[in-house]
Amino acid sequence: MAVIADRCPQVQVTVVDLNQARIDAWNADDLSRLPVYEPGLDAVVARARGRNLTFSTEVEASIAAADMVFISVNTPTKTKGLGAGQASDLRWVEACARTVAEAATGHTIVVEKSTLPVRTAAAIQTILSAAQDAGSERSFSVLSNPEFLAEGTAIADLEAPDRVLIGGDDPEAINALAGIYGNWVATERILRTNLWSSELSKLTANAFLAQRISSINSIAAFCEASGADVREVARAIGTDSRIGSKFLSAGPGFGGSCFQKDILNLVYLCRHFGLPEVADYWESVVRLNTWQQHRIARLVVEKLFGTVTGKRLAVLGFAFKANTNDTREAPAIRVCADLLEEGAHLQIHDPKVDAAQMARDLKRDASEVADSNGSWCRSESIEASVAGADAVLIMTEWGQYRTLDWDALASRMRRPAWVFDARAVTDSQQVRAAGLNLWKVGDGEG
Repeated sequence: MAVIADRCPQVQVTVVDLNQARIDAWNADDLSRLPVYEPGLDAVVARARGRNLTFSTEVEASIAAADMVFISVNTPTKTKGLGAGQASDLRWVEACARTVAEAATGHTIVVEKSTLPVRTAAAIQTILSAAQDAGSERSFSVLSNPEFLAEGTAIADLEAPDRVLIGGDDPEAINALAGIYGNWVATERILRTNLWSSELSKLTANAFLAQRISSINSIAAFCEASGADVREVARAIGTDSRIGSKFLSAGPGFGGSCFQKDILNLVYLCRHFGLPEVADYWESVVRLNTWQQHRIARLVVEKLFGTVTGKRLAVLGFAFKANTNDTREAPAIRVCADLLEEGAHLQIHDPKVDAAQMARDLKRDASEVADSNGSWCRSESIEASVAGADAVLIMTEWGQYRTLDWDALASRMRRPAWVFDARAVTDSQQVRAAGLNLWKVGDGEG
């Protein structure tokens, strides 16, 4: 919405939320402390806020004044009930639809921005249609407009998108939304489909990207066993124009708000429509991702003489990827949980994730005292995190972790010490020259 406001100064954009504290944060003078950390977002908000971009808790009034309403709420995986563990929890989508049905005036275009299961638009349309009383001036059109941006590069992805996808069956509504994007996106990059193709395209795009990550991680494990180097393999196959080089970086597995959730949703839908073999295929992508994270934790324990009980381990990076403070499904969570279960004391550093978020994700409060049940604390600096540590685990590819002074860090650690580079960001020669043992994902020399 910030980018739309920035690129379309003639369009009034109002972002609404029921959470007063969150809206206050979006309106705060200090743009460096916005609720979402995303490179370049502060500059975009600074240009548009107060001009044509407003943040408000006046939900109903804003809907009543709007020609177009974007539903942009969380759709997590259900934790209980029908489809638990796979199906999307659509309670907030339904709540939004009902609020729009009650508050809208005139003709309103309702746009799905949240990643949704196929045919969710039908449910939204049913709720909205029930509000169209005979003789009423109110009417609705429902469109699907999924986002294909990546966290960390979201602003650039929005300003120069590969494509904008709009699904719907109302040509006038489609043209209205296409006209907004047309202010900065070339016409040939604006794709038009029916509603169901648009909804499924988002799930499919995320499933294909996640599948590439699981595929290269499976090869990384084989490289470690066979003496090959996964980066050389990735470079060799990535030059094949039929394959391409993107999403071929081995690591601790995918995280974030979308990949696992969307694949599990696809699995659920495939089983619902009687396609168990298809469901099993996509479910294996998630299983291998989970296996990779457990594998890394097991490697740490094995390399440290079979036990980490009471040992200090430095964990560098907690966000699911660099340039974001998002920890949803972050690989570090599962790896840290396994090591805590083994009794390790974790000293965790991340430049953007605070201790409160770490505590929520690890489901336990921080403790400076190491015991047989494991403990953790957040370190303010990399130097503090490695103090007295038996090993360093690099879990997020933050730029500052690529240029570490390993001689200086090694002097703070207990010997023999290990570096477990799950992101392949270290210089192997420098690490080993500092007298440290090294495991690097997909490196057969490890």
